[in-house]
Amino acid sequence: MEKLLDRKIKIIWDFRGPTASHTAEHYLKHLKEFAEVEELKYDLEGLEHFSPTHSIAYLVVDEMELKEVRSILKPHRGQVYSGKI
Repeated sequence: MEKLLDRKIKIIWDFRGPTASHTAEHYLKHLKEFAEVEELKYDLEGLEHFSPTHSIAYLVVDEMELKEVRSILKPHRGQVYSGKI
């Protein structure tokens, strides 16, 4: 079991509408740049497409980085990430 502050958090931005896929792809470029400049602990970001009108861009951060990253990037939501890094 992971210690409370050793968790990985997936922060998520939802995009909806006919251009959701394109907008999420564009936003992902900015997330990658941010992760590189800020030297975040994990190098994991990505996209998920749920329908032609709903896509997300996400960034996985260490829980210790969450407060600062959240205040800068203003994600729509988040969840504990249980996948492999």
